[in-house]
Amino acid sequence: MKHRVLIAAIGFLIAASLNPVIAGEGHDHGDAPPAASGNGPKRLPDGSVFLPKPAQRQLNVRTQAVVAGELPRAFELNGRVMMDPNAGGKVQAIVAGRVTPGPKGLPYAGQAVVKGEVLAYVTPEVGGNSRSLNESRLRRLRELSDTVPRKLIEEAEAAVANEQLRAPVSGVIASSSVVSGQVVEAREVLFEIVNPERLLIEALAFDPAIGNDIARAFIAVGDDSLPLRLVGVARSLREQALPLTFRGEGKALAVLAVGQPVSVFVQTRGKVAGIAVPAAALMRNPANQNIVWVKTAPEHFAPRVVTSDALDGNLVAITSGLQAGDLVVVRAAGLINQVR
Repeated sequence: MKHRVLIAAIGFLIAASLNPVIAGEGHDHGDAPPAASGNGPKRLPDGSVFLPKPAQRQLNVRTQAVVAGELPRAFELNGRVMMDPNAGGKVQAIVAGRVTPGPKGLPYAGQAVVKGEVLAYVTPEVGGNSRSLNESRLRRLRELSDTVPRKLIEEAEAAVANEQLRAPVSGVIASSSVVSGQVVEAREVLFEIVNPERLLIEALAFDPAIGNDIARAFIAVGDDSLPLRLVGVARSLREQALPLTFRGEGKALAVLAVGQPVSVFVQTRGKVAGIAVPAAALMRNPANQNIVWVKTAPEHFAPRVVTSDALDGNLVAITSGLQAGDLVVVRAAGLINQVR
C-alpha cells in the first residue's frame, strides 16, 4: 500500500513539472520574446559571425587563400584627367560675329567629329559685312581674276575661310557653349574636342623624390587597374606639390571625363613584406579600424584587425594582421560585416 502511494506521488510531481504554470488574469508579465533560431546568421559574443552554408551560397560568399611575399611599396596620389594636347583641341572664333549652324547643324556634347569637318559658321555683321556678302565678293573677284590683283582674291578667300569653324582633330565633342544665333567675340572658345582613348592624368606628389623612384603607376577604372606611363615630371611646384604627368591609352579610358578627379597609385622600386588582397575585402569595424573577414571553420568567420597600404587600386597590401594560408573573404565581405 505504501508503495502504491509513493508511486502515485512521484507521478503527480512529474506531471506537474511537465505542465506549464498559467498565471491568473491580471498577473501575466507580458509575452516572452521568441527564441532566436540557432540555424540563422548571427553575430557571436566574441565578434565572429555564424553563417550557415545555405546563407553563404545565397550571399555568394567567396574566399581566397592568401600568400605572403615581397610587394612594391606604393603611394596613392590625387590626380585629375586632362586633355592630351596632341589628341584634342579647342575651336575658337577668329572673328567676332553671329554663330550659324554648319552643314550638319551645331554639334552637341558627345558627338563624334572628324578632322576638318565644318562645325559652325561665324558671320561678321559689322558695317553690313556678312557671310553672304563676303561670298558674293569672292565670286565676283574670281570672275575678274584676269584683271584684279591676286592679293584681293586671297584676302576675300581668307575672309570666307575665317568664318568657318572646323574641327582641328578627330574625336568627340567634350563641351559646346554656343547656340544658333549667338553673338561671340574673337578668340572665344566655342567647342572642345578630345580623343577619349588618349588622355593624360596629372597627379600631385608632395614628396618630390617620388618622381625619380616610380616603377609603375595605375588608376582604377571599374573593376580593372589601368596601367599608366609616366611621361613627365614638372620642374616647378604647384600648391607646394610636384605635378606628375601620366599617359593612359585604351578603350577603358572612355568612361573618364576631362577634369574628373581620380586616384593614381604609384609603385616605387622599394619593397615591403605583405599579403595582397582585393580592396573589396577591406572593411571597417565599429571602432573604425580596418578589418578583413577570415573563414576559421566551415560556417564561422572571424574579423581580423589589419594594417594596409595601397597597391594598384584594386589590390591592397596587408602588412600586419594576416598569416599566409588564411582564407580571406574576397566577395560579400560587406554583407558579412552587417550581420548582427
